Amino acid sequence: MDEFIGTFAVNINLKHKQLMQRKQTISTFYTDKQVCFDSIREHSYSQSPLKPYLLMQKIERSELQTHFEVHSDFPPFKQEEFLLAHTEEYVSNFFNKTGNYRSNGIPWSENLATSVTYTNSAIYHAIKHSLEHPDQLCFAPVSGMHHARPTSGQGFCTFSGQVIASLKLYDELGVSGAWLDLDGHFGNSIEDSRGFDPRINKAIPWDCNVNPIGYNEKYLQDFKFKLERVKRRILEGKVHYVVFAHGADSHIDDDLGGQCDTAHWIACAELFSTWVNEVSLEIGKPLPVTLALFGGYRKDDYNIVLDLHLASIERCRSIMCEVTEAQAA
Repeated sequence: MDEFIGTFAVNINLKHKQLMQRKQTISTFYTDKQVCFDSIREHSYSQSPLKPYLLMQKIERSELQTHFEVHSDFPPFKQEEFLLAHTEEYVSNFFNKTGNYRSNGIPWSENLATSVTYTNSAIYHAIKHSLEHPDQLCFAPVSGMHHARPTSGQGFCTFSGQVIASLKLYDELGVSGAWLDLDGHFGNSIEDSRGFDPRINKAIPWDCNVNPIGYNEKYLQDFKFKLERVKRRILEGKVHYVVFAHGADSHIDDDLGGQCDTAHWIACAELFSTWVNEVSLEIGKPLPVTLALFGGYRKDDYNIVLDLHLASIERCRSIMCEVTEAQAA
């Protein structure tokens, strides 16, 4: 009898492990069309409009390229889709180069106007894919979103991609999400949008726009505390996906940051990934996860920003896509 129970337990654990196992590759939503090349390198303080291209080029030149499965056939957003999070006046101003079209602080160009229709679409399609294929870790190499307000851009951000994606998914699928925003600056776009469209309170519950505070160990502990609040929402069935935006400007050496030295910055990715595995085991299925980039500023050597992002992404992949028998037991 004991032998039977032991064999039964082993079989259950193996099935549980297989259930939790994610695919080894990261579903990546990227096209060169989401990159602004015009005037950015020479005339923009923020290199964020170029960052998707620079990071993907670095990935393609590295041994990590086999870990990324690129999807590039997603359609751009239409102008009317930006009205989910912004006034008609601001959307018209930006695309027609009038009024406050430069409120994002980035040199305007036709290239920029086209690129933002793809960057905002990329994050939406990445999250949607994570919901349809929860056993695949998803990635949208995008930044420049979390400061935009309903009536304007702000802080190198043109449109509130977080808000647009979450509202679209709430309307289409009835799902809600958590945004774990570890950029070095408070992600105000979600909070500024709550009065503009109250549906955002359902699409992103008030305690699921996570922006940790403090430095090093206190930052890590605050992140851990806030993850537990998100976990409760997930277990209650009120949150169905998470987005991890590990901005490089929360690194202490960033020109505009930061809160964490390298060890604690990487520890945030490890904490998040381990938490995802634990939550997945509790809910009995992989938790849908999407990774994003957000901020990062280094005038001396921008490769440091890219290396940080890549280190975080690879750490997340190695933990979430390699669930051990001990974790599944």
